Amino acid sequence: MNRGNPHGLRISRVPGKPVQRDEYGDYEIHLWLRHDGKFDGDITLQLSPCETELLHAQLCFALDGEPVTTYADVTPGCRKGPGSLASRMRWP
Repeated sequence: MNRGNPHGLRISRVPGKPVQRDEYGDYEIHLWLRHDGKFDGDITLQLSPCETELLHAQLCFALDGEPVTTYADVTPGCRKGPGSLASRMRWP
């Protein structure tokens, strides 16, 4: 995220931590914060199941037409092949 600009606030995913659910059923995305190129800390973005589903749909639409870079067994259906669901639908 925030590619190409080492200055200011940068946010990126923590490489070894997958998205997971917490004890309340919300989803956690672990992030690193850097300010002007220096590590500043970790934060966790928490999303409800509804927010997570909406983010998933928006990402599938945003990635439509981009090459798939994940293994077939972990690739969501909306990203499989040229006839994928995202290719056939319109985002409101």
